[in-house]
Amino acid sequence: MVFRDRRDAGRRLGRALAHLRERHPVVLAIPRGGVVVGREVATALEAPLAVVVPRKLRSPYNPELAIGAVAEDGAVFLDEELSRGLSREYVEQEVAVQRAEIARRIQAYRHGAPLPSLDGRTGIVVDDGIATGATMIAALRAVRARRPGWLVAAVPVAPAESLALLARDADEVVCLSTPPLFHAVGQFYEDFTQVDDDEVVALLQAATGPDASTASP
Repeated sequence: MVFRDRRDAGRRLGRALAHLRERHPVVLAIPRGGVVVGREVATALEAPLAVVVPRKLRSPYNPELAIGAVAEDGAVFLDEELSRGLSREYVEQEVAVQRAEIARRIQAYRHGAPLPSLDGRTGIVVDDGIATGATMIAALRAVRARRPGWLVAAVPVAPAESLALLARDADEVVCLSTPPLFHAVGQFYEDFTQVDDDEVVALLQAATGPDASTASP
């Protein structure tokens, strides 16, 4: 399955999540590309849209490869296999860099506000795809702390082995495509143009439903 662009992927994902519409979900998108997908999902479900801001920890040998991730609260998730052999100094430096970027993005996208409290509601964490799953895991753990009654991980595309990891942190995993040959998320999009901060902010401002990004904690 190849998607035209993130909006196409989001519309298809929204249809796959239609069974959750009556559960009054909150869509929590991972910036940046996940917000484009998340906006379409939120529109389809008539749900509020917010952002959850994890950051991957980059391999020193391949910046596109996640050796782990940092959650909004600063908690660190490391992939034992991919991070094996890396120095403690490198990991600590990379964690510090990504924590600073998380703080910058929270200020830019949510004006410094915390994640909304879900208090028994259904939380749907959305991204434009996953590779290792580290960033999604960090996002799910941050959202779980907001006490959702049901927690869903939703992506257009991912390798099957990464989806299996998500089952430990999500109550439900929804994925449209699990191709056997997976190199990068972008290979499954005709248009995978980079999304910038201005587009993220515009999508959040125009989102359907009440503004979950400024809900009380």
